[in-house]
Amino acid sequence: MAARPALRATSRLARRCHLQPLCASTCSSSHTFSTSTSALRPQTTSSASASSTQGGSSRSDGNTSRTTHFGFQDGLSESEKTERVAGVFHSVAESYDRMNDLMSFGWHRIWKDHFVASLNPGYSSHIPPSPTRVLDVAGGTGDIAFRMLHHSHVVNANPNIHITISDINPSMLAVGQQRALALPAAQQATLSFLEADATALPRSAAIPPASLDLYTVAFGIRNFANIPQALAEAHRVLKPGGVFACLEFSKVANPVLDALYKRWSFSAIPLIGQLVAGDRDSYQYLVESIERFPTQHQFRGLIEDAGFVVGGTGYEDLTGGVAAIHKGMKPL
Repeated sequence: MAARPALRATSRLARRCHLQPLCASTCSSSHTFSTSTSALRPQTTSSASASSTQGGSSRSDGNTSRTTHFGFQDGLSESEKTERVAGVFHSVAESYDRMNDLMSFGWHRIWKDHFVASLNPGYSSHIPPSPTRVLDVAGGTGDIAFRMLHHSHVVNANPNIHITISDINPSMLAVGQQRALALPAAQQATLSFLEADATALPRSAAIPPASLDLYTVAFGIRNFANIPQALAEAHRVLKPGGVFACLEFSKVANPVLDALYKRWSFSAIPLIGQLVAGDRDSYQYLVESIERFPTQHQFRGLIEDAGFVVGGTGYEDLTGGVAAIHKGMKPL
């Protein structure tokens, strides 16, 4: 994929601005993988989107006609952005965890722990516990899914949970599959992997409509070519009463902290990407993608527009707004 020349062009256009990266990607053709087998053998699932690239043939014309942005570069088609984002995460997949630690000083781990604890996966007031079905979107490397499995199996002593990790990028999924081999066998048996487009999830047995209790996405939704469409898909696949939960970089309210954060992000993070991963351009894009993401209030509005009920402010700021947790419930 010829992502790097385009990334370099984007970098030159936008190096005058500021911010920070991290996680994930969206999703493409539909294949499921189960960690319950020792070799993690792929099991192909047919879907309406499987025959085309980056979003499905039924959406190809729309993806071409609608425009979006890639970092600070405007005027791209949705399919072009999807392709470029795929190139970014293919490039950073192997160094992803190490770079996250360096860029956030380890804070991303604290945010993820808090995010999962706030969801309390596996909790049930029923005896025996009710089954829980979860889709973790843009979750390729397994950071959120593995935490949820541990919380359900160990903290809530409830193995009656199944988590599907979905991602656009096979390179990211491959990292997650390899890491999953270190999980206890009981947790591996309740985990599967799906390569699918977050804006056009497979309409098949892989993810039936109104079948999920929880939909999570962490540090990934800002990379989606069409965020409202992804939110609509989340609403479609959740059960009534199901929860949409998103952890994403956001806007810092304190002007002093905001200035320091942006200076660090735009000056240091691309340089760290160059030194540690040999890839400045991908990390420049990730920084820019955070700057382009909506404010907390704007994103809350998008969640409500998708049909979710949002309580209170609808979000929780973390570390002064560097990141935020958003939640919405599909009405009963």
